Amino acid sequence: MSLRAPRGPVALTAVAASALATGLLAVGSPASAAEVRIHDIQGSTRISPLAGQQVSDVPGTVTAIRAFGSSRGFWIQDTRPDKDAATSEAIFVFTGSTTPSVTVGDSVLVSGSVSEYYPGGKDAGGQSLTELTKAAWTVRSSGNALPAAYRLGPATVPDRYAPDAGGGSVEGLTLRPRSYALDRYESLEGMRVSVENAPVVGATNTYKELWVTAEPRHQRTARGGALYDSYRDPNAGRVKVVSLLPYAQLPFPVADVGDALTGTTAGPMDYDNFGGYTIAATAMGELADHGPRRETTRKQKADELSIATYNVENLSPKTAQSKFDRLATGLVEHLASPDIVALEEVQDDNGATNDSVVSADATLKKLTDAIKAAGGPGYEWRQINPVDDQDGGEPGGNIRVAFLYNPERVSFTDVPGGDSTTPVKVEKKGGKATLSASPGRIDPANGVWKDSRKPLAGQFSFRGHPVFVVANHFNSKGGDQGLDSRFQPPARSSETQRTGQATAVNTFVKSLLNADPKASVVVAGDLNDYQFSPALADLTEGGVLTDLVTRLPRDERYGYVYNGNSQVLDHILTSRALRRADYDIVHINAEFSDQSSDHDPQVVRVRP
Repeated sequence: MSLRAPRGPVALTAVAASALATGLLAVGSPASAAEVRIHDIQGSTRISPLAGQQVSDVPGTVTAIRAFGSSRGFWIQDTRPDKDAATSEAIFVFTGSTTPSVTVGDSVLVSGSVSEYYPGGKDAGGQSLTELTKAAWTVRSSGNALPAAYRLGPATVPDRYAPDAGGGSVEGLTLRPRSYALDRYESLEGMRVSVENAPVVGATNTYKELWVTAEPRHQRTARGGALYDSYRDPNAGRVKVVSLLPYAQLPFPVADVGDALTGTTAGPMDYDNFGGYTIAATAMGELADHGPRRETTRKQKADELSIATYNVENLSPKTAQSKFDRLATGLVEHLASPDIVALEEVQDDNGATNDSVVSADATLKKLTDAIKAAGGPGYEWRQINPVDDQDGGEPGGNIRVAFLYNPERVSFTDVPGGDSTTPVKVEKKGGKATLSASPGRIDPANGVWKDSRKPLAGQFSFRGHPVFVVANHFNSKGGDQGLDSRFQPPARSSETQRTGQATAVNTFVKSLLNADPKASVVVAGDLNDYQFSPALADLTEGGVLTDLVTRLPRDERYGYVYNGNSQVLDHILTSRALRRADYDIVHINAEFSDQSSDHDPQVVRVRP
C-alpha cells in the first residue's frame, strides 16, 4: 500500500480533549455538536463547505483504524444519516504517525480542523479526501454495532463514469451518485462499503493491492479481466482493495486476474492517487483460484517467419538471474522461439548507474545465454547505442529497442552507416526497396523523439525474401490525468508526442512502400497507446499498415493490465504484402501477480 507522508502536527489523544474547553486548540470559529454532523462537513460536493474551519464534538462510531505508516488515524461514521444520497456519513480522523487510542465500535465525539487532503499532491490531479486533523476526541461508549456496509454492485454503481466538466474540475458540481460512478464513490467517502463474490480484474502487486469489479458481467475479457477498449467506458465498477488487517493475522491474498474474492470484502471507502477509489478492507473475502494458466503459442511452420515483440522491463546485467531465466523460458517455451524478436526496455551494461556507459552488449549477451540454456536457439542481436541520457526511461539506464534473430532461420542484412544520430533512408535498387543503413534509426533528430526511444529499422532476409522490421517504444503516458481525476474528461497531454511519433513512422513506412508497393513491412513494439487512439490512427493513416490486434475477437484485445483495466499498449502491424498473418497475444505476465515483465509478449507468423 502506498503510504502518505506526515502532513502536520500529530493528533492529540483523548486525554487532551479538555484542552478544547480551555481554548488552547481553538482555530477559526468552532461549531457545536448540535450544529455539525459528519454529513454537514462532507456536504454535497467534493469539497467540504466547512473546509478550514474548526468543528467540535462531532459524533460518530469508529468503524476502522489505520495503525501503520505515517498516515495513521481512524474512520468514524454517523449512525443517524440524513436523507441526502450525495452527502457521505463518514470521515477520516488523521493522527499522523501516532496510533490512535480508539477501538472499533467506540462511540466518540471528535473535535478538530476540517481539511482537504490531495493524495499525491494537488498538482497530481486526483480527488481530495475530506478529513479531520489536529483532532481530539472523547469516547462515550464501546462495543457499539457498526453501520451496515453499502453494497457496491450493478444496481448501485452507475455505468456512466464521470460528469463532463469540459476538462475542468468537477469539484464545484453537486454530486449525482445515481448518475455517475465517481460521484457514487465520492458520496460514500469514508463510509463502510462492500463487494460480494467480487471478480479480480487486477492482480496483486508488490504493494499488496489488487483490483476487483463490482460489475461482474460488464466488459469482461475472455480470461476474466475488465476490457478497456473505449475512452467512453473505463469500467465504472473497478475498485482497488487494500487491507487494514495485520498480515500476520490474515495474509493478503495473492490473486491473479480471473480469480475472485468470495464472500464479503468490506471496509471504508478510501482514495489514493495510485489507483483511485479503494476499499480499505477490514473484512477480506476468501480467494478462489479461477484464473487461467499462462498461454503457449504454436510453433511457426517451416515457411512461416515468426516475429515477436516483448517489453522486458528495464533489463540490465544487474537484474537478477532469475528474471533472465524466466524471460528465456517465456521466449523458448511460451513463444516457441520466434525467428525475430523486437525487444523494448533494454538497459545499458551497468543499468541505472548514471554515467557515460551506453553499450548494451553485456545485457543482450546475458539474455541470449539464458535463452540458449533454456533450450532455445543461439540468437544474435542488432541495436544502436543511444546518446547518453537522451532516450528517457530510468536515469542512467539508457533504455533502447533491439533485435534478436535466429541465424539458422533468418539472416540480417547488415548495411553500415547506422548510428545514434544518422537517420536511416529508403533507397530503391533494382526495383526493390533497401535501407541506407541496417540497423538504422528513424529520423532521430526529429523533436518528436525528445527524451524518448528512437525506432530501429532493420532489413532481414527470409528464404530469399527481404523483410523490413521496425522496433518501437513510443513515449509513455506520464503526465496524463488519471481516469479518476477531478478534471473530467481527463487530459491526455502525452498523446501529442505519440501522434508525432506515429506520423514519423508512418512516413517512413510510406517511403518503403513507395519504393516497393509489395514490400514486406512489420512495425512492432510498445506504442504506449490503445488501438482506438489518435496515435494508432496516425500510424495506420493511408491504409499502409494493419493493426493486427483489431483482427482478434474483441474480448481478446489486451496485453497489459493497469488499475484493473485490461488494455492494449503493445502492437504488431503489417503491410499489405503480409495480409495472411497469424497473430497471437501470449498471456504470460500482465494478468499474474508473479511476473517477469508487466507486458505480455506478442507474436505474428507471416509468409513473405
